[in-house]
Amino acid sequence: MNINKNNRILLGIGLISVVITGCAYLPFPEQKNNEISIAALRGHIYYLASDSLEGRGTGTPGNQLAADYIADELFKTGVKPLGDNGYQYFDVVTNVAAGPDNVLKFGDFTGTLGTDYSPVGFSENATVTAPVIFAGYGFDFDLDSLQWHDYTNLDVVKKWVLLFRGDPDLDNPHSPLLQFSSLRSKVLKARDKGAAGVLFVSGPKLDEADDLMPLHYDQTQQGSGLPVFHIKRSVADQLLAGTGNTVADLEAKMIETMQPFGNGDLSAITLTGTADTHKTTAKAQNIVGYLKGSDPVLNDQLIVIGAHYDHLGYGGVGSGSRTPDTTAIHNGADDNASGVAAMLELARKLHQERNQLKRSVLFMAFGGEEMGLLGSKYFSNHPLLSLDKIQLMLNMDMVGRLDSTLTIGGTGTAKGLESIVLDAAKYEPFKVKVSPEGYGPSDHASFYIKDVPVLFFFTGIHDDYHTPADDPEKVNYKGEQAITEFANELVMTLGNRAEKLTWQEAGPKDGGEMRRAFKVTLGVMPDYAGQTKGLRIDGVRKGGPADRGGIQKGDIIIAMEGKPVQNIYDYMYRLAEFKAGQRISVDVMRDGKKVILIVDL
Repeated sequence: MNINKNNRILLGIGLISVVITGCAYLPFPEQKNNEISIAALRGHIYYLASDSLEGRGTGTPGNQLAADYIADELFKTGVKPLGDNGYQYFDVVTNVAAGPDNVLKFGDFTGTLGTDYSPVGFSENATVTAPVIFAGYGFDFDLDSLQWHDYTNLDVVKKWVLLFRGDPDLDNPHSPLLQFSSLRSKVLKARDKGAAGVLFVSGPKLDEADDLMPLHYDQTQQGSGLPVFHIKRSVADQLLAGTGNTVADLEAKMIETMQPFGNGDLSAITLTGTADTHKTTAKAQNIVGYLKGSDPVLNDQLIVIGAHYDHLGYGGVGSGSRTPDTTAIHNGADDNASGVAAMLELARKLHQERNQLKRSVLFMAFGGEEMGLLGSKYFSNHPLLSLDKIQLMLNMDMVGRLDSTLTIGGTGTAKGLESIVLDAAKYEPFKVKVSPEGYGPSDHASFYIKDVPVLFFFTGIHDDYHTPADDPEKVNYKGEQAITEFANELVMTLGNRAEKLTWQEAGPKDGGEMRRAFKVTLGVMPDYAGQTKGLRIDGVRKGGPADRGGIQKGDIIIAMEGKPVQNIYDYMYRLAEFKAGQRISVDVMRDGKKVILIVDL
């Protein structure tokens, strides 16, 4: 499961070092109907989560071994391979680093890489010598309620454009400016205006410390077409010296007026910049199999059953590991060898039952999920079969630690879907907790944004999540067997019903207005499918603000600074309004009683 910076909807929740107690597994029957084999599930997981695969990091030999194993196991069930003999290949950037030839100089100033400036990860490698133009925030749009045109009366053709990061509506988590504030969108706008390169600077209201952004590649499958740098305020102030303004002055003025600056001509200064970044690329793949349904009409419709098979390799800084200072194999038994094992056994069983299944099924093992849902995004943009044919995407990510409850997300993404799920779950030996939202921290999100109904099976975060301790002996195999049997029954129900599912929107498709770069975090893990009013806390990071303020696992946040919190969206909005160092009140329900806590952020 990917719940890091690539997942915009979860920004600011503080998903690190959660403290979850060990699972008290329920006494599930050894076999429900002797068709889903515990031994088979265990065999898949022990192989995929073995040290010999070295954590299945994308682009590594261990990842390729995992892919080949999954293909062998999937196609021996009788499922037919699609794509290139069952593989759908795509390229990923596994690392980006600054090369030796970066240059930033003007007049008597020559910048020092890493101190005065840094190239941006999606920068084009190029050298540009050109005048500099200041163009505010780089906005150029018309909305019903707001218009903003930073480029009016500015000639930026074949020039460097100096832009602010972010937007001037910093304290508004619902700002309409958010959709225009990403670095990449600003660069593409500058390119459309004819600019030769872009220089970004952080105003003090956005980032008082003025830290240079770490060099990171965001995995978007295209470059910017321009050299792009992030420069320190001290450098930008030198560029602005002839105007009588500083970065701080300009930021303050634009925040106060909520208007473009106007004339930003700095053409008296000519700047030479050379961007030199080196990207390490690797080939990754999805594994795709097809099972044709038995009905001559309905078999044109598809159910997708998916699970990602990549994990974090040896961990380390930037990997997503919760122990980034430790270099060790992250075996990823629950995340997500467990989901792959369930998918493989569903393929075997559904192939055996193919004469009773009317709709067709697409089985997919996704690559690159931990790097930002890369495999599922690639498939959704380059589908091997039409997305219009997909009735449902069922995603199984972390289904190996069943305690008492299976969480199912996405139940609101089709009319009547939640009722179908709950009816199917009536006689299961576990509880089912549902959540309507279609977007989430795993591969189903790539389908939801394409208007495909989704379901997301998940047994919860635990203390071993994204650490070297997520090992196969800790999986609840009887629980996973029960979940896989339930998934089979649900697929048969959905695969044979006469009516098609009708997609409906259930929550934002990309985190939408919650993409604000949060200034603070509580350091909690929320219960994603909590059905209580408020936000239930499933884990608290030791030493974090919530922990210091006395918030405990199981607490339900109902208000922050006296403002109500009814769900995760309210929580995100409230969090965006706070600043580092601020002291806030947090109202929680604990054991049926309201408790008011004071938290220093």
